[in-house]
Order: sequence, then C-alpha cells, then structure tokens
Amino acid sequence: MAVRKVFAESDALMQFFLLGLAALVLALFLISGFTRANPAAMARQMRLAGGALALAAAAVFLVRGATGAAAALGALGTWLLGWGGGAPWGGSQTKSAGQMSSVTTEHLAMELDHDSGAMSGRVLKGMFAGRDLDTLKPAEVALLWHDCRFIDPQSAQLLEAYLDRIHPSWREDVSRGEREMRDGDGRMTPDEAYEILGLQPGASEDEIRRAHRDLMLKLHPDRGGSTYLAAQVNEAKDVLLDRT
Repeated sequence: MAVRKVFAESDALMQFFLLGLAALVLALFLISGFTRANPAAMARQMRLAGGALALAAAAVFLVRGATGAAAALGALGTWLLGWGGGAPWGGSQTKSAGQMSSVTTEHLAMELDHDSGAMSGRVLKGMFAGRDLDTLKPAEVALLWHDCRFIDPQSAQLLEAYLDRIHPSWREDVSRGEREMRDGDGRMTPDEAYEILGLQPGASEDEIRRAHRDLMLKLHPDRGGSTYLAAQVNEAKDVLLDRT
C-alpha cells in the first residue's frame, strides 16, 4: 500500500509539474508579445524559467522518495539552466553560432539571426522590388507595409516585426500622418489632394484629370507600383473634382 501511495503521489506531482510548465510557457508568450520581443532573449527566459521549475519539482520528488523521477527532472533542470554540457538524457547538443532562419513570402525574402534577433531581407515585388530592406527609409518600409496589409498579410506581419526593431514609434507616426491629411469627416483635405497630384490650388478639371492619369501610369499595382499610393491618388482626384 505504501508503494502504491508513493507512485500515486509521484504521478500527481508529475501532472502538476507538466501543467505548471505549460502554463509558464503560455504566459511568457502572452506577456512578451512575440512580434516585439527579441526572439533570442525570449527563448533564454523560457529556458531559465523551465530549468528553475524542473529543479523545484525534482526537490519535491526527492523528498517524497521518488528518486528516479527526481534524477530525471534534476538532469532536465541543470541542462535548461546551462549547468551541464549535454542533453539531459545522454545525448549531445551543440549550439551553432550564427544560425539563421529564412522565410519567403509574395513580397519578401527575409532572414532572422537567432543570436541577435536581427532581421534582414529583400523586396521581391512592388515599387521597391529588388531593394534590400536596410536601404529603405522607415517611411518607405511603412509604405510597403500599407501595400501588403490587405493583399499579403504574411509579408505585412514580417514588416511589422522589422519596423518594431528599427523604428519602434512607426505606428504612432503612421497614425499621426493619416490624421494630418484628413479633415474632421475623415476625408482627405483639398490641400493634401493638391500636394499628392502635384498641382497648385485652383487647378482646372482638365489639369486634375491629366495629373491623375500620369500618376496612375506610374503607380498602378499592375505596373509594379504601390496599391496604397494608387488609392491616395484616386482619392485626391475625387476630392478635387468634387470641389470643381
């Protein structure tokens, strides 16, 4: 009966440990905000927290007399904390410096450095096709994000993570810029419309239509232009034609 009781308590403690570890990992993911976090730092935090929890559970098992479970959890804990030279169950695991991950989307070819969390990439499609991301200004990357956020969400998410690293206030800057070019009803102001079309206030209807046509030939998405800028040019034309 005593042996059964020890095994029953060991099973209960093991279940408690596994549930606690799962809850810890989930909490770390929720708190850190994956797209804003440094992946290398977040992985290290998870590893240290898991190691500490494993050692605590090993101590409880040892007090209860479950030496086998205590040894296994102790080995896991020391490995997670970096106190051992190899994997906890006899294998060997070495970390290769400079490890990179690559992902390709419709608009981007991106790479992530596991050690530093740094991101780099090349634009594959659109008005910046063929350019490296690090040659683009934050405003240009934000413009590319505007183009991707509805038609290519995967690329948009990568650009959000990239902008979070190089220009953390980009969201506020984009929102402020959009507010400044809108009136109280949320529509583009005439001054902004004239500026977008490259016209002077008081331009005629023919001048407005000609400027719109010339810009659309350059910016239309079918010609490798910007979806976002093409929409802005269309709206500018509508605003000014309504005034005339």
